[in-house]
Amino acid sequence: MERRLRLAVLVLAAGSGSRFSEEPGAKLLADVDGQPMLGRVLAEVRACGSAATVVVLGHGAAEIERALAWSDEIRIRNHAPELGLASSLQVGIDALRALPETLDGAFIVLGDQPRLAAETMRTLEAAATVARPADRPVVVPRYDTPGPRNPVLLLRPAWAWVDELEGDHGLGPLIEERPDVVLEVAVGGEMPDVDTPDDLASLDAD
Repeated sequence: MERRLRLAVLVLAAGSGSRFSEEPGAKLLADVDGQPMLGRVLAEVRACGSAATVVVLGHGAAEIERALAWSDEIRIRNHAPELGLASSLQVGIDALRALPETLDGAFIVLGDQPRLAAETMRTLEAAATVARPADRPVVVPRYDTPGPRNPVLLLRPAWAWVDELEGDHGLGPLIEERPDVVLEVAVGGEMPDVDTPDDLASLDAD
């Protein structure tokens, strides 16, 4: 029997959300389907049954920590979230490297994408388990509509690339510039970002 990959989840939730509200943390606590946006994301992460979950907090961290019902997530702080998404990725990957268990990879999940689905994560894991792509260690979903390519499954060989990232673009440039290292998996549907109140209203209208 094929050994199941031992995967963690890294949830990035350190951004200011300034396009949504001047109040730090307000976006991630906005109501989506009767629960806070970040809580909705974490519910899907828990349903996926990962080996460990690390949540990187930054702007509004204290408010977010008080507001959510936490489980066994490891919560850490990015003390310089103004440096952008890359800095949160680096803080999170460093935390995963420090865990005592050996991990085969990690899903990179954004806290402001509340339509994350555990089934999508399982589909990516299944594709990586079959292919075990040593030469394609970045596994991404391909949705029906253009937009974010999240969650991203970064297998362990790709973690070193995170150390080289800068600014607020995260893994997007790597995925676009290095298709040779990317395994695409068709999943259907879409993955909308919530950056503004209008984005949230559009999400509720779907």
